[in-house]
Amino acid sequence: MADFDKLVVGFLVDEVVGGFFISVPPGHVACVYDRGYGVLKKVWGPGLHLKIPFWQIAKLFNAQILEYTIRHGFDINNKEALGDEPILTTTKDNKSISIEGSILFRIDKANAPELWENIGDNFVSKVVRPYSRSRISHVLSETNSKDIPHTRSQIEELLKNELNQLFSDKGIIVEGVLLSEVKILENHPENEHIVFAQPAAH
Repeated sequence: MADFDKLVVGFLVDEVVGGFFISVPPGHVACVYDRGYGVLKKVWGPGLHLKIPFWQIAKLFNAQILEYTIRHGFDINNKEALGDEPILTTTKDNKSISIEGSILFRIDKANAPELWENIGDNFVSKVVRPYSRSRISHVLSETNSKDIPHTRSQIEELLKNELNQLFSDKGIIVEGVLLSEVKILENHPENEHIVFAQPAAH
């Protein structure tokens, strides 16, 4: 849990202290709130940058690719945790299924100021989780259960494209969607079976 919390803290915005300077580490960008002009449109990359102390407040964004994991047993009590529980939906042929997988995404560096200004710190709970739940559920509901194993790559690509359309004006870019397991659910657990599952890494 400690490693996960560290990742979340790095992913969310953190105030940079240091008076006259903004120190931006590799893999991050900084945005600045100016008390006179609001959130400035300029984005600061890695390095040391000047700012006006007290009048300007800097925020750091992790600009690296991050993994949002959808899996059984994921704890969503932390609303900004990078993940979710398995997504439940019904396929086109009326089969109840649970879906697990990963979404790889990063912030759009150029639009980081808009992300901070329009959505704020809580963009996992406000954007990533509800939009990913909705799109994954919708796309799988349009597919017959027997076709899922054979069209997995097309489903992943479709999800990536649809999520990118939804995120395009929100400062988030989806690099990929990876389905790891789709399970058909039955009234009796012993009758449940996995449509496909990602082989375990060795």
